[in-house]
Amino acid sequence: MSELGLVNRQFGHRARLALSPAEIRIIDDQAHAARTMWNCLHSWWQMMPKAKRGLAAADEAIRQARQDLDYLAELPAQAAQAVLKTYFQSWKNCWEGRADEPNFLNIVRVHRRWGMVNIPKVGRVRFRWTKDLPVGKRADKDNRITGARLVKDALGWHITFRVRGLETAPEPHQGPQVGIDAGVNTPLALSNKDHQDHGRPPRRPDGTADRDKWLTQKEKTKLLTLERQAAHQKTFREKGEKTSRRLQHTYDQIKQLRAKATRRAVDWQHRTTTYLARTYGTVVVEQLNITNMVTSARGTIEEPGKNVKAKAGLNRSIAQEAWGRTVTMLTYKTARHGGRLIKVPAPNTSRRCSACGFTTPGNREDQATFVCKNPDCGFQCNADWNAARNILHLYWTGHAIVEIPAAGSRGRRAGKSVKPVTAR
Repeated sequence: MSELGLVNRQFGHRARLALSPAEIRIIDDQAHAARTMWNCLHSWWQMMPKAKRGLAAADEAIRQARQDLDYLAELPAQAAQAVLKTYFQSWKNCWEGRADEPNFLNIVRVHRRWGMVNIPKVGRVRFRWTKDLPVGKRADKDNRITGARLVKDALGWHITFRVRGLETAPEPHQGPQVGIDAGVNTPLALSNKDHQDHGRPPRRPDGTADRDKWLTQKEKTKLLTLERQAAHQKTFREKGEKTSRRLQHTYDQIKQLRAKATRRAVDWQHRTTTYLARTYGTVVVEQLNITNMVTSARGTIEEPGKNVKAKAGLNRSIAQEAWGRTVTMLTYKTARHGGRLIKVPAPNTSRRCSACGFTTPGNREDQATFVCKNPDCGFQCNADWNAARNILHLYWTGHAIVEIPAAGSRGRRAGKSVKPVTAR
């Protein structure tokens, strides 16, 4: 943090590219060449004696491979040379005053919705301008784009920018404190009843888990048809035989629908976590071990598990909610808005009565209802809301195990602390 109250921040930004069919074909060829180059380098490194391994030798091997194999020459030299010898030399020239800093990108904002970027061996390509980037007169030593890479998913190509910026350090957020319980029936239940729901039921009317809840009914019908079509087409493929173009096309259509559902889920998470970070000064969540939570209940042959099908459906619902991704977003967004993220122990938050403190497994009537079994209490409420109140209570009683940013580090890079906070 500088004396002027500014803080350095690095972040990534991903934008959709608008490519023509010819440009898509060129970039696809480059992507295949990059994967092949990696495999060749890995084989070369394992084959060479340790005494002959080195950056210079690897660089020479790459240059020779690009001369001998035409399809490797499709890859730009900047991406093909794993050691980036020319890149290091350009920095040396900069430090010695012979040249400016290396600049691999030429980005221009065309208008409000679109920008242009120059991609090696492809040319000028449009991309969706969804975030203000430091380009043109707005770019300087402290605010600039330091790199970019191309990413492909089932819905097409994207470009991811690495941005460095100098921003004013946020003032401490004066918003209220809130406990958040991540659930399946209620995605994010808040201790003040400001629950965040995406309006998509986790289960079908018959009670089974809905793994495609982010798709419309028409899209679900299309997905089911494609899955049945793929299963039928797969019966004609012999063992070890290459996947036919028709089957691969069906697989691609399935991937596109899955990717569309993922995008909708991530968009909801971004909008929701931004709202929470702007509204609340202290956000308290559980420290969950999600990997253990989604383990299979199948068991072994000697000791088979119970309710395996129901547990598998619950695991799918947990995986779809992506609680870990939500916490990751809250971590950097609360720090950016001057707030804090607190993690507290997870055990018994769903079994403890938030009104009297009585804890027993019998308090949970079912997945959605909490009823205190203490004869002197009898408190009854939504189970997720009760857990959120208990999460906030753990923070008040000094049971915090992680605090981000750490105490005393506001305005600097977010850190971690295992020191309990003072009860309030």
